[in-house]
Amino acid sequence: MPPEKSDIVFLYVTAPNAEIAARLARALVEEKLAACVNIHGEMRSIYEWDGKIELKLETPIFVKTTVAAADKARDRIHELHPHETPCIAAMPIQQAGSSQAFLDWIASATNA
Repeated sequence: MPPEKSDIVFLYVTAPNAEIAARLARALVEEKLAACVNIHGEMRSIYEWDGKIELKLETPIFVKTTVAAADKARDRIHELHPHETPCIAAMPIQQAGSSQAFLDWIASATNA
């Protein structure tokens, strides 16, 4: 039997710099589309875009939200993000092994 799933997801997003990451984070929390957003340190990304290999600095963020609010959060990130195709990937959170109080807090802090 698979572990129980919670109604919580983390969205992994990359921003071109810390300023844009903070702007995304603030909007999502203020609009109650996320309970919390973790802004991580700058990282180097290597990828192919338009037939060229790119090496860029990016700032990753983790958006802690609910399944019910995830699509609205994703859409808001698209509206605010300067890239044509921003990295936005949803990661489901398993209830097994997670702090139930933490999961409950995320659910209560978001509008969905």
